[in-house]
Amino acid sequence: MAVIKPFRALRYTDKAGDIAKLTCPPYDIISENERTAYLAENPYNVIRLELPRGKDPYAEAGRTLKSWEQDNILQEDTLPGIYIYEEEFTAYGQTKKVKGLICRVKLEPFENGVILPHEETLSKAKQDRFQLMQSTFCNFSQIYSLYMDAKHTTRARIDALSKDTPRYEFSDGAVTHRMWIVNDPVSIQAICEDFANRKLYIADGHHRYETALNFRNFCRDQGMISSEPDYCMMMLVDMEDPGLVVFPTHRLVHGLKAFNRQTLLDGCKNAFTVTRENDTNTIQAKLDTCYAAGQKAFACYCGGDSWDLLVLKDLSLMTKVLPEKSPASQGLDVSVLHSLVLEKVLGIDKENMAQQVNLSYTRDFNEAIASVQNGNSQCAFLMNPTRVQEIRDVAAAGEKMPQKSTYFYPKLITGLAMNQMDIIR
Repeated sequence: MAVIKPFRALRYTDKAGDIAKLTCPPYDIISENERTAYLAENPYNVIRLELPRGKDPYAEAGRTLKSWEQDNILQEDTLPGIYIYEEEFTAYGQTKKVKGLICRVKLEPFENGVILPHEETLSKAKQDRFQLMQSTFCNFSQIYSLYMDAKHTTRARIDALSKDTPRYEFSDGAVTHRMWIVNDPVSIQAICEDFANRKLYIADGHHRYETALNFRNFCRDQGMISSEPDYCMMMLVDMEDPGLVVFPTHRLVHGLKAFNRQTLLDGCKNAFTVTRENDTNTIQAKLDTCYAAGQKAFACYCGGDSWDLLVLKDLSLMTKVLPEKSPASQGLDVSVLHSLVLEKVLGIDKENMAQQVNLSYTRDFNEAIASVQNGNSQCAFLMNPTRVQEIRDVAAAGEKMPQKSTYFYPKLITGLAMNQMDIIR
């Protein structure tokens, strides 16, 4: 099944400066102003490699990487290892920790059923990441994946190996990051063997995984000599880790001709119980109650002080709407919303959704409300989060969720450990 192995990570040296000012969040959630601010703090920040700029940004990233290695800003570890990474943060009013291991994972096409996706991807993002890999031959950030381990054997090993003082520990203001380096061959071998009968479920990083597959094929076609493109860098976390948090992604509808709130709600009444509420401050509490009860529900906000709670009357309706899908896919809140409301009532088809013609997304509850209030959106659908077991079940069924179905929080930080591929070109 899944094949993992240690690697000699490319890491910042002391010469580069404070590690807290060398790392950054994932490139795709960083604004241009934030990028500038990171580089103002330290010009060696990894964002210069992960999100390059210039007339030929990808070539610029390649040149920068090479010069930083020559100048001893970045250096590969002497010994192969695995890297234990922990994030401590606050979510839903509670302090949480999530811990996993960073390693190399052998690439497998999705059809082999070893590494499983759960979301659709966009081609533009994959092309961008491919061109960056062509110029740098390096993974700067980890793909986030989950594994099943009924006895939590690997988690126990990881905890035992991370009792000492971490190599890195710092806070970015919202998350405390810690990393330990494990070089002991016996410990590493035991962890690698744990994964012999496991599958991996991609939590975040679908674009980067598909890019890694494409890059491996490119290297083979070009006759480049190395087995290293057969592997990519991943962060692996126990699917039952109590620190795992998934936030919802809310849907914003805009640009529809002759949009009418009452027409929308009337169209929903056959499938949903529709309840008018008079205070937007109650939205989250009402959604929490529905979530705890296992109901398929979301809030519809079209402006003003009131909003409407939509609760699906009968889940069996989804077997008629999506007969080709598994029960896991049929039961997703996003499947219910997309099929029964966006498509059936509002006429926003799948292609429209993919192109974001009349539909956009936000993870920020207040931003969703404000988007309607300021006229940028005609209505907002406030969602409950997808459950981790739903992600597993959809992936295990060989299916994918609609785009923007999940948001694992917090995101993995970029720049603690990088995976450089030594290739004879």
